[in-house]
Amino acid sequence: MKALALDTLAKMTRSQVLILAVLMAQAAGQTRQILVSIPDHKLAFIENGEVRKVYPVATGSDKTPSPVGSFKVVSRVTNPTYYHQGKQVEPGPLNPVGNRWIGLDERGYGIHGTNAPKSIGKSVSHGCIPMAKKDLEEFFEMVRPGDVVEIRAERDDETSELFGTPAPSKPAQNKPVVMAANESQPHGGQ
Repeated sequence: MKALALDTLAKMTRSQVLILAVLMAQAAGQTRQILVSIPDHKLAFIENGEVRKVYPVATGSDKTPSPVGSFKVVSRVTNPTYYHQGKQVEPGPLNPVGNRWIGLDERGYGIHGTNAPKSIGKSVSHGCIPMAKKDLEEFFEMVRPGDVVEIRAERDDETSELFGTPAPSKPAQNKPVVMAANESQPHGGQ
């Protein structure tokens, strides 16, 4: 039986092996999440509820914002070719997505490198999540197809705790209006 299993694994493509690894991790109860906070320009890699690493990132500009919501990693590419509006840039130092691409299930969006390292920490991308080269190369090794990517446009209690930023202010509680039977104008309650 073992020989049959090893023989089957040997015939599987790289993609099939990655899918099998994701399914086995899910069956074992392992969870992996990538949380991106647009206002904080940070990304957290969370495994089994524990923050493994936090990275600074760039995000989409006001004109071309990053998508918001829950996505999944669908691909990992080393030395990608960049395509945008009929333009093609081969792998190399001029490639705007750097040397790694982590594709999301939102077509055209991903987490990638950059040929403009000073953009990290700013809202300047076409909607993707660029990272510094060294950070991306480390992060790339941790990420697998099927991992959940949550991109948030606003700070909340979770992002505040993860990234050490102020929690969103809660709306002020209105004091009850108290009126005496013989009054015509309300006044603040005590």
